[in-house]
Amino acid sequence: MRFEQPLWLWLLVLVAALIAAYLVAQRRRSKYAVRFATLPMLEKVAPTRPGWRRHAPAVAFLAALTVLTIAIARPVADIRVPRERATIVIAMDVSNSMAATDVAPNRFEVAQQAAVEFVEELPEKFNVGLVSFARTATVVTPPSTNHQATVDAINGLELTDSTAIGDAVLTSLQAVRTIDPEDPPPSRIVLLSDGGNTSGRPIDEAAEAATQAGVPVSTIAYGTPEGTVNIEGRDIPVPADTEALQSLADATSGEAYAAESDEQLRDVYSDLQSSIGWTTEPREITNLVAGIALVAALLAALASLLWFSRLP
Repeated sequence: MRFEQPLWLWLLVLVAALIAAYLVAQRRRSKYAVRFATLPMLEKVAPTRPGWRRHAPAVAFLAALTVLTIAIARPVADIRVPRERATIVIAMDVSNSMAATDVAPNRFEVAQQAAVEFVEELPEKFNVGLVSFARTATVVTPPSTNHQATVDAINGLELTDSTAIGDAVLTSLQAVRTIDPEDPPPSRIVLLSDGGNTSGRPIDEAAEAATQAGVPVSTIAYGTPEGTVNIEGRDIPVPADTEALQSLADATSGEAYAAESDEQLRDVYSDLQSSIGWTTEPREITNLVAGIALVAALLAALASLLWFSRLP
């Protein structure tokens, strides 16, 4: 929490002085009662003592003064608020390695369903597009608010050979640029791959282009290290290049994830949906703090009226 006018916080010294004065007054009151009355007499005159209730209104009143002083200083806090607009391009690996069955029933079917759920949960005003990549990268659906078109496109993807991660990023950047070039909304590329870059342009080149464009690339390294795919009767290992995907995400200020199961992949997309759909902005919260002070003052008044038939 920060303050627009922190000098007002010096008033807290006065509140502290009131607290000290109250404690001194209570101590004197106890000495005065014991001095002029014996304990048996006190028990007959006031058999039921208010105990903690006697202090509750004063505590609530002093708390109200403290919070009100904070409100006068105009506090500012970082508040998580939903984004009003954004562009998301999902880049999906459709190489033959996605047929591996280390994620049941296979990597491809699980990835399709998880991506569909991700798109369906994004805010309606977000632009969402799809890029598929294997030997080359292709814009399957350009970014738009027609989320159903992207869902249908994901369900219609087919597998082919090779993996061009660098081309996938560069093609996604081209898709991002089609949205309001004069006033572009915040953009993000979400790239899922289960292999390494085997064709097309280098990942470093793509990372540099994304950094210059100010578009973070969040990567998902998908599949288990032991995953294999059967090609012409041979089991070919198809582990994801976790290090390359981590470097791509780090270089572009994105997030790097790894998913080795259906549940983990859905958790990744859920986390991405939360981070993409919301942003943190500084907001003045004077009204909120003043409201808390008002509630504390009302509680002090109510407790004093109910228990002692007077205002504090």
